Amino acid sequence: MKESDQESTAKLLKSCRDQIDDLDTQIMKLLGARFRVVKKVAKIKSKYDISSFLHGRAVKVRNRCINAGKKYGMAPAFVYSLYSAIIYESCAIEDEIKEKLKKK
Repeated sequence: MKESDQESTAKLLKSCRDQIDDLDTQIMKLLGARFRVVKKVAKIKSKYDISSFLHGRAVKVRNRCINAGKKYGMAPAFVYSLYSAIIYESCAIEDEIKEKLKKK
């Protein structure tokens, strides 16, 4: 693609790209809020010696989100992968906090 074609493409897509950028910012804010709650959960789990990963909970979260995603036209496999990554990161955050609390 020529540079002039790239420029005209960028102009055509600017409005949509701006909307996507705004939505991405909102997604990051929501994930940040989710992980703040995860940090609270980690403190509770640490106090009561509860595992960071709870299989039953992970299954429920994934299934709930897969069903919600279907309403918005999202492929179940995509939502499963997305929430697997979120759950993995949540457990990593919990493990890190629990380890720090053990050292105190």
